[in-house]
Amino acid sequence: MAPDRLFPLALLVSYGLVFGMAALGAAPLAFDDHPGQLYRLWHVATRGPAPWAWNPDWWAGYPELQFYPPGLAYAGALLHWVSFTTLSVPASYHALVWIAYLAPGPTTFFALERVLGSGWLALPGSFLALTLSAGTASGVEGGVHVGMVGARLAWALVPLLLLVLVPWIEEDRPLPWSAALLVAAVVVTHPAQLPAAVVLIVLAAVARPPRAARLATALAGLVLAAALTAFWTWPLVLRLEHTRALAWGGPPGLGGFGWMLVLVALLGLWRARAGGRAALVVALYGWAMGFVTLLDRFALEPLGARFLPANRVADGAWIALVLAAALGWSGARGSNADPARVAPVDAVKPLPRPDHRELLVGLAGVLLLIAVSPRPGALTLWPRAGDWPTLGSVERGLRLGDLWRALREAPPGRVLFVRSAVPLVYGASGGAEWHRPHTHVTALAPVFAERAIVHGTFTHPSPIAALIYRGDAGPGPITRLAEQLDGRSLFGRPLESLDPETFNGFAEGLGISVVVALDEDASRLRALDDNRTFAKREAPPPFSRSLDHHAGG
Repeated sequence: MAPDRLFPLALLVSYGLVFGMAALGAAPLAFDDHPGQLYRLWHVATRGPAPWAWNPDWWAGYPELQFYPPGLAYAGALLHWVSFTTLSVPASYHALVWIAYLAPGPTTFFALERVLGSGWLALPGSFLALTLSAGTASGVEGGVHVGMVGARLAWALVPLLLLVLVPWIEEDRPLPWSAALLVAAVVVTHPAQLPAAVVLIVLAAVARPPRAARLATALAGLVLAAALTAFWTWPLVLRLEHTRALAWGGPPGLGGFGWMLVLVALLGLWRARAGGRAALVVALYGWAMGFVTLLDRFALEPLGARFLPANRVADGAWIALVLAAALGWSGARGSNADPARVAPVDAVKPLPRPDHRELLVGLAGVLLLIAVSPRPGALTLWPRAGDWPTLGSVERGLRLGDLWRALREAPPGRVLFVRSAVPLVYGASGGAEWHRPHTHVTALAPVFAERAIVHGTFTHPSPIAALIYRGDAGPGPITRLAEQLDGRSLFGRPLESLDPETFNGFAEGLGISVVVALDEDASRLRALDDNRTFAKREAPPPFSRSLDHHAGG
């Protein structure tokens, strides 16, 4: 590997490893969504990879991976099986979190190095892809800290798709078959990145003549990707009535940092003139994805198309903007075999050796990103102590071993958790600070307590989840996060006004024999006061427990 490629890549990976050791360590995380993602891996490892495999332990039974992208769970189970179970299920999941954190950096580096012609010129953009948060589900905060790991893995595949498309863009070659494989991987890992993949392939197709024939080839590649994912997408489409769109979150936005990148991406349009066709595709990519995101937000969502919300499609616009801004900052070293500007390939002189300008441009870009990082939420450069709790530390702090034991000894039936999450920081009650650090560790009750549960997980697309959140299981989208309802409402009713008779009717229909709440909700959860069916029993703090005394126990 050439020095101008090896040294910047080594810097990038070294930084990522140091951050990872400080934030991720060697033990599975328990912050926010991580326990639920770990449970889905357990589901595949124990019940098999069929998307329609029934999961009886969440939400009164549901084909868990039929209505959720299975790619992350498949990858974790594959690690578990390939290691001949030497890697436990939690260890396999944690390895995936490591991979998901690191992946956007190297994939962006290799793509930009191919387009720009220099590893040093690729360094600022790849460092930005590795550290970006900016409110995206795929950034470090959303994709690694919060636990939307599949979103980040799919995000990392987009630059990899650009890398495999560059030869097709620059020369008269067939479309690489690996492009269809990457699009298929995006679909089963996080379909919200599919628009980014499709737009990139379309731009690559029209980058050179014959454009009509190349568009037909691109369409054939997308059809192949659809065929490869039909085992999941076809049953999903046929059974769409049995799921609810997760359309929570506000409209996408750029913020000050995003607008800075837009200005740099504008410079990329000018620099692309001397960079060849691949550079032109990169320069146009961010603008095309911005248009697609706006189209989704202002045309498709108002028509009721909520399964690919604009605030998720926007993640694809962010990675496209990162690539375009990288071109704008660094420029490209020479031309990329554009016949309109250079001599035939056999007459092209070797690319010049890396000079000090490229090194300075690369390092200056990284230093500038670090300088603007104090802007809240733009980049995540270093983990704060205590913000990345492990499963073991949460288990000790919340005395989960005692809770699991109490649930195992409770009467048979399902366990209802009044909240979706358990706060890790106490202070505001009544859900006034729903965004405070929390964990959905109760999602692991089927594993550690051997009890089926209702609620206690991250926001879920099942009809029963809709019933818990809003009081009906109708077909409308779920527009609020489960955490926003914690400590405020249950079955679509405020906790203070949920009466025992109504509560007992829901509980009977769901087969509930145990109710677990938090002690801070006790004063508002009137449904369990003087309840003729559920009697309060002792539970380890911060939990309170009520049992169906008609079921015994």
